[in-house]
Amino acid sequence: MEGRNMRHLGSGKKIDSRYQRPIFVAATRQHVGKTTTSLAIISGLQKKFEKVGFLKPVGQQHVEVKSDRGKTLRVDKDCYLVREHFNLHHIDYDSMSPVIIPRGYTRKYVDGDVCDETQLSDIEQAMTNVSNASDIVLCEGTGHCAVGSIVNINNAKVARMIGADMVLVANGGLGSAFDELELNRVLCQHYNVRIAGVIINKVMPEKYDQTKSYVSRALQKAWGIPLLGCIPDRPFLGCPALADLEKLFDTKLLTGHEHRFRHYNVTDTVVVTTSLTRFLENLREKPTRTLYICHATRDDLLLGFMGECQRRRKESEKPFEAALIICGRKGKYQISPHIQDMMPGHTNSQPMMYIDLSTHQAMTKINNFTPKLNYEDTNRVSVAVKHYEPYIDFDELLRRTTSCNSSFNDPESISFDELRKL
Repeated sequence: MEGRNMRHLGSGKKIDSRYQRPIFVAATRQHVGKTTTSLAIISGLQKKFEKVGFLKPVGQQHVEVKSDRGKTLRVDKDCYLVREHFNLHHIDYDSMSPVIIPRGYTRKYVDGDVCDETQLSDIEQAMTNVSNASDIVLCEGTGHCAVGSIVNINNAKVARMIGADMVLVANGGLGSAFDELELNRVLCQHYNVRIAGVIINKVMPEKYDQTKSYVSRALQKAWGIPLLGCIPDRPFLGCPALADLEKLFDTKLLTGHEHRFRHYNVTDTVVVTTSLTRFLENLREKPTRTLYICHATRDDLLLGFMGECQRRRKESEKPFEAALIICGRKGKYQISPHIQDMMPGHTNSQPMMYIDLSTHQAMTKINNFTPKLNYEDTNRVSVAVKHYEPYIDFDELLRRTTSCNSSFNDPESISFDELRKL
């Protein structure tokens, strides 16, 4: 089986007398912006190639979609996002997400109910289909390079099998970022995967030039590979939308459904424990787009919030974009019936949401939450791509992933054989 795993699909696709290898994007850990980076790379590649393919060989969180043949499939959520956002209709869903690992999958694998050969064959066939329909293929891994090891299909192993070059994505910094990169580099070396370069995300703007300079020099000195991108932090991309909070708390907005994709900065989230008078002062003094959290027993605060909304609409002041999360406990602390009767309709009103948690639990979950990109939130996806793309060196990325011969020992650069020894 190990011999089978080490076989790769080919030496790349020949375009204009050069051989283009697939590009595999993996992270050093969770929440470093791997999907956002992948989106930006696809956007940039579409400006250079007519048909860009996308593949997520191993996925976890999935959605149901219809294939071009009308078949209902489960695909990784990022495949849905990428195909619909970039109109990649030259490839079908049935070739974009060959292996899904839902809850209980690893236990089935250990019990012997999942076949290694089937997993590998599905990935190989999907890669062949996407490659045949595309000029270049971007593959997005799941997490860091070792994710998937328990089911024998980690990112580094899959990259080797499909003949892809690796792009590693890490968060900003120097020492900690380099340490995380080293752990992933060693696994790539173990599977003889060539690292095309590194992209550093979420760099503090005030340290941007310093970080870019030192990380670039450290990578060249230690490994002889380039820094392909250094992306300054954009706080908006980490701000949850109300739709994200619906998923986080497994609930739905009571009012203001049309504002589901309004984003709120976590630093502008306030737990209200004061008097009604002080709460109304806060509504008028704090930033208009503030997320408030209060307890369901505070009828005075709920009435005050709804009253302020009505006053703002009548007086046509600056936009009032506050939202209110109401915390309680099912069967004990809930919104009183007479307050519910006074709530405005689902539309043309300020967003209010009820959850079965304490105010402390709600605030803790929000503070620990990292929102993910999704297709419905088109504004955040567009902002993310526009922010990331200009900071990526596409010329260097393509130079590192193409060769004038199919062995990829391009005389203009360090050889693949030498890279494997690093």
